[in-house]
Amino acid sequence: MVVRETPARRSGAVREPAMGAGGAGGTVAGGAAGKTAGRAAEKATEEAAGKAAGKKTGAKTVVAKKSTTETQAAGTATSVPPARTAAAPAAPGELAVRPGEEAWTPDEVEEARAALAGEAERLRAEIHTAEEALEDLMRDSADAAGDDQADTGTKNITREHEMSLAENAREMLYQTERAMDRLVAGTYGDCENCGEPIGKARMQAFPRATLCVECKQRQERR
Repeated sequence: MVVRETPARRSGAVREPAMGAGGAGGTVAGGAAGKTAGRAAEKATEEAAGKAAGKKTGAKTVVAKKSTTETQAAGTATSVPPARTAAAPAAPGELAVRPGEEAWTPDEVEEARAALAGEAERLRAEIHTAEEALEDLMRDSADAAGDDQADTGTKNITREHEMSLAENAREMLYQTERAMDRLVAGTYGDCENCGEPIGKARMQAFPRATLCVECKQRQERR
C-alpha cells in the first residue's frame, strides 16, 4: 500500500528547518546583544574611573600650587637677616690707633659696640619695612590689570625705589656686622687695604669705616 503525503505534511516538513534556523538566529542575536551590553558597561565604568582620576589630579594640582605659594611667601617673610649674638669685644689696648692718639678705653670700646648694634637693629627694621611695602606693591600690580599707563609707571617707579632702599639697607647691615666682627677679633681700626691704623677719631665718626683716609681717597679717584 502506497502512502501519499498530504499538503499539510509537506508544509510541516518544510517549516521545521525554518523554525530551527529561527532558533539559531535568536541565539546569535542574543549573544551579540549580550556582548554589546557588556562593552557598553565596560565603557561606562572606564569613563567614570577617568572622571574620578581627573578630579583627584585637579585636587593634587591645587594643593601643589598652594604649597608653592606658601613657600614663596615664607621665603619673602624670612629674607631679613636674623639678629646676631653679640660677642665680647677685644681688649681696648689691642685696637689700633694712629700716632699721637690715645688708646681706646673700655668705655669707648663699649660705646662703639653699642652704636654698631643699634645701627644693625635699625637696618633690620628698615629692611623689613621695605619688604612689606614691596609685597603690597606686588599685590596691587596683580589686582590692577585695568590701570592706565601713568598709574602703572608710577607703581613701577615706587617699586624700584623700595627695592633700592632694601638693597642699600642690606649692604649697610653687612658692613655693620663686619665692623662688629672686627671689634671682637681685635682688628677694628685696621685699614683693610694697607694695614695701617685708620685712626681712632675716624672710627668714632664712621664706625663702619674699613679704609684709612689715604686709601679711601685713592679709591674715590679711580
